[in-house]
Amino acid sequence: MIVDQIMNKQVVTLLPKDTLGKAIEVMKAKRIRHIPVVNEEGILTGILSDRDIKDASPPVYQLAERMDELNQPLEKFMKTDVITGHPLDFVEEISSIFYERKIGCMPILRAGRLEGIITESDLLHTFVQLTGADQPGSQIEVKVSNKAGMLAEITAVFSERRINISSVLVYPDRDPLFKILVLRVQTMNPTGLITDLEASGYHVLWPNMPGMSL
Repeated sequence: MIVDQIMNKQVVTLLPKDTLGKAIEVMKAKRIRHIPVVNEEGILTGILSDRDIKDASPPVYQLAERMDELNQPLEKFMKTDVITGHPLDFVEEISSIFYERKIGCMPILRAGRLEGIITESDLLHTFVQLTGADQPGSQIEVKVSNKAGMLAEITAVFSERRINISSVLVYPDRDPLFKILVLRVQTMNPTGLITDLEASGYHVLWPNMPGMSL
């Protein structure tokens, strides 16, 4: 999946000469936490977060005496060392950058011009969709040997039961000789499927609750 498929293309922006007060109003009205700052040609020059605005704003109890501070231009507060992405970047790679750099959003540029923005919420929503967690169903975790062809063998069991698979994730086991398959399936009662998997010699890690009868 590429960034272009999940980014918000209707980006709220401001100009460097716009005021701090205007930024506060826009964030409140649009219920957003980040505002890219662009010049008249649409070229990204900086970005503001709700934290930047909070740090720059006078305390509420001093607002009356320091009202003039809200008229200061955004170019005085915005961050200019902005981490950006491209519409054709892979979502997985962008997610890694979010985690490593501890950022909350990323402007997406093409030829230097702002085309969209992606946030932590966008990535989380995408992850939920990819895993199928937003759809009714069950999750099954199976420990298998770390060798080629295991996914095909496992899914053959699902096919015999005519159970559709919503998503598949693979992650390493502590023992490098094994890996864990996490399958989201479109059934609310996976009991029969689990019985078939165990009868075929597979180690089902979940569901495996104490006292649960399979």
